[in-house]
Amino acid sequence: MLFHSSLRKELSRSFGATLVVLVTVVMTMTLIRTLGRATRGTFNPSDVTLIMGYTVLGYMPTLLTMGLFIAIMATLSRMYRESEMVIWFCSGKGLGSLVPPLLRFSWPIFAVVAALALLVLPWTQERIEVLRTQYEQRGDLDRVEPGQFQESSNGARVFFVEKNTTGEVSGSNVFIASTENGKETVTSARNGRIELLPQGQFLVLSSGQRLERTIGEQDLKISDFEVYGVQVSAKVAGISQATPVDNLPTLTLLQNRTPANLGELAWRFGLLLASINFVIIGVAISNVNPRVSKNVNLFFAMFTFVAYHNLLNLGQNWISSGKLSFTAFMLLLHGSVALLALLWLARGHNNWHWRNLVGRTASPPGTAP
Repeated sequence: MLFHSSLRKELSRSFGATLVVLVTVVMTMTLIRTLGRATRGTFNPSDVTLIMGYTVLGYMPTLLTMGLFIAIMATLSRMYRESEMVIWFCSGKGLGSLVPPLLRFSWPIFAVVAALALLVLPWTQERIEVLRTQYEQRGDLDRVEPGQFQESSNGARVFFVEKNTTGEVSGSNVFIASTENGKETVTSARNGRIELLPQGQFLVLSSGQRLERTIGEQDLKISDFEVYGVQVSAKVAGISQATPVDNLPTLTLLQNRTPANLGELAWRFGLLLASINFVIIGVAISNVNPRVSKNVNLFFAMFTFVAYHNLLNLGQNWISSGKLSFTAFMLLLHGSVALLALLWLARGHNNWHWRNLVGRTASPPGTAP
């Protein structure tokens, strides 16, 4: 039908423009946040672009749902304001007749949201966590920047190297201040190089001096050396850490249905169900009064979207803490929202008015309604 094709074309333009704006805003906010975390030492500054891409990709299910909801609201509200919906209704079609073409337009978006929420989202979280862990677990010498004082990972040592040479495995004018085993030591050397030995990573200094003092005592021991080795990292076995729930694949969550895993499943499946419900909600609440500002419906739509997604987060916490079961939450939230949206849609489709219903109920027996 011509009306359906024109509706899908307008939805495509509106959805594309809205998605571009949303992605641009989120990318800007993510870039600022990632740069701030990189300056605090959480991420490697060279990985900022990669981490920003993973983060935005993780936000895409929500952005696609929001873009679709805004596009439906904007398109149908314009049709109401310009009386195009009057023509649609006069042709014998009700408000519910808009749902099939909207679902035909939206099903590819639903598929993408499902793939992102169930498959891509845990992968992006895992990649971000891997990059963060690798940067935090780097060796003390890997943290050193030429010309800057740098503290070790445990805070017991302070390193300074004036400049690095030979592929950053050696440096000149090395300074190390440490507090270990009840002693304060200050070591300076003209040159230093990194050597990997079976016992671990060593910094081998040459032509230097070492000052040592026991904490709480006044004695100071000064010694000169030609060659002196300082162990900066031990060769230890990797410590296995528990994988965060949001990093686990969906299949793993389904196989191990703990409360925390069920809470994460409720969030992932909820993203898909919310996107479907928002199509029905968009049709139901798109009716506007031409005498009212066109932004009123948009503000109400944004409030509905934020409230729905906050309930998703709240439900995930409730399921993880055992306050609510997975099935009960899915029925209470998504089922009740779908039922209310369908009732609202039926009210607009059949032109129900509460005063008419009350009037029919209050009319005496034998009286024509």
